Amino acid sequence: MREYATQMEAARKGIVTEEMKMVAEKEKMTVEELMPLVASGKVAICANKNHKCIEPQGVGSMLRTKINVNLGVSRDCKDYDVEMQKVMTAVEMGADAIMDLSSHGDTTEFRRKLTAECPAMIGTVPVYDSVIHYQRDLDTLTAKDFIDVVRLHAQDGVDFVTLHCGITRKTIEQIKKHKRKMNIVSRGGSLVFAWMTMTGEENPFYEYYDEILDICREYDVTISLGDACRPGCLADASDVCQIEELVRLGELTKRAWEKDVQVMVEGPGHMPMDQIAANMKMQQTICQGAPFYVLGPLVTDIAPGYDHITSAIGGAIAAASGAAFLCYVTPAEHLALPNVEDVKQGIMASKIAAHAADIAKGVRGAMEQDNRMAEARHALDWEAQWACALDPETARKIREDRKPEQEDTCSMCGKFCAVRSMNKALNGEHIDIL
Repeated sequence: MREYATQMEAARKGIVTEEMKMVAEKEKMTVEELMPLVASGKVAICANKNHKCIEPQGVGSMLRTKINVNLGVSRDCKDYDVEMQKVMTAVEMGADAIMDLSSHGDTTEFRRKLTAECPAMIGTVPVYDSVIHYQRDLDTLTAKDFIDVVRLHAQDGVDFVTLHCGITRKTIEQIKKHKRKMNIVSRGGSLVFAWMTMTGEENPFYEYYDEILDICREYDVTISLGDACRPGCLADASDVCQIEELVRLGELTKRAWEKDVQVMVEGPGHMPMDQIAANMKMQQTICQGAPFYVLGPLVTDIAPGYDHITSAIGGAIAAASGAAFLCYVTPAEHLALPNVEDVKQGIMASKIAAHAADIAKGVRGAMEQDNRMAEARHALDWEAQWACALDPETARKIREDRKPEQEDTCSMCGKFCAVRSMNKALNGEHIDIL
């Protein structure tokens, strides 16, 4: 029998958990350094006690920036075997979390397969699953139905749940009054908004928040407070609807911590680059340093097919400014369910953004791999370069496809290679060009 309900409670009681030991080692920290961060809510260790195969990770702005990969079937793309292939590809490429956003078919079986086999953190959005689970239209569901699905996901071993607790009936009037260009683009947020408008009732995830906290405490599920009003285009960034919801999320964060429940707070969305850093600081202040989980942000609206790039630009700025967790975006964003290649492109873009941010904010050990790469390039040691590369397979393939005449150069410079010339010059060797 555990002496604690959650990682936060353990940290507050001075109990060192196995999960804390593993996270501390990964982050090149001591457990003594990590524990106060977990106790205060600045680091979340998302590890449901029923997720037995998890390899725990810590999420916090002072730790290595983590990457989340969204997957799941839809009515138009419903092959669970393909989704599982994407999951394993994502884990092999270094994804820290898998979020199952399935909206069709036997979601329970797939979710349980994930928590039985996948070592990454598993997240879900229970409001999506409610309609599928009960096979009933949205307006026929009750508040109890929604809460029961949260409990089901917790029992199944899900490590974090995105719940759109921050919008209320007041939000309905705000959306109508402020005339956003894109209204609400959060899928879960739009479902909660629609349910409130159709039933006339208050948001069940807000009204019954204390009951949800009890469920999360029982299974050690981290609440990811969804930002229903995140901007879906640049024009809606940092508007009244977004900021008012963030203030409420700050209040809900404090209430969760009072019950030793871990929290992450979700953020924008689409946002001009010059607003990103200020939004990160605002969140850190309002939500008292709770880990911030950003969906992008995408820094322009006009690059469909390339939104993994627009997202990586925003994600790098966000993480360097304090975000802890980046939700990947693929080239298929706004267009289609991503395929395996889209997933790979999205992960790589997010990993580059996260790593660049970790260097900028001085995360321990962040530059070690870059330094090894510099040494390998200096020595023109190609095998050592592959070992340092984020995606060695792609790097190796490009070189092999355009193989140079001289093995110690590449086909871009040949014997004009600056590294080759400098190495020879400093060693007093003859530099042959022609």
